[in-house]
Amino acid sequence: MKKILSIKDAINVSRQFRKQDKSIVVAGGIFDILHLGHIRFLEEAKKYGNYLFVLLEEDSKAKKEKGDKRPLNSQKDRAEILSALQSVDYIIMLKNMTNNKLYDKLMVEIQPNVIATTYGDPHVEHKKRQARLTQGKVVYVIKKIIDHSTTKYAKLIK
Repeated sequence: MKKILSIKDAINVSRQFRKQDKSIVVAGGIFDILHLGHIRFLEEAKKYGNYLFVLLEEDSKAKKEKGDKRPLNSQKDRAEILSALQSVDYIIMLKNMTNNKLYDKLMVEIQPNVIATTYGDPHVEHKKRQARLTQGKVVYVIKKIIDHSTTKYAKLIK
């Protein structure tokens, strides 16, 4: 089965796994320039379940959060890069996720056992709300690695 999925396909795959009593971990982000922090985060997240689903934000969301010159890599390219990682089982190509209700609906349909995050995540309250909706739990898998960030690397490249 392919690793890069639409939202609809991801929901179907997650239903199959739940019927088999397999556990699902969800991690999300932009993952623009893959670096050591991303790799460690995804490897640690994978340890909390049978399957790791990465929610990959679309280009417009990256631009809104990171600035007009971002992302450096398109969502399609970022998905292909993530799909090469052994720790990542599936990448969900997010589209038109414009508000919290849409994210919540997706999480309710996927029903992850674990929502992975990092210490200091500014969006942790949203993740905690989603965990309550899905009877899952939020797990802090690593501390952010200060010396490694896409923004830092983008500035160095510039």
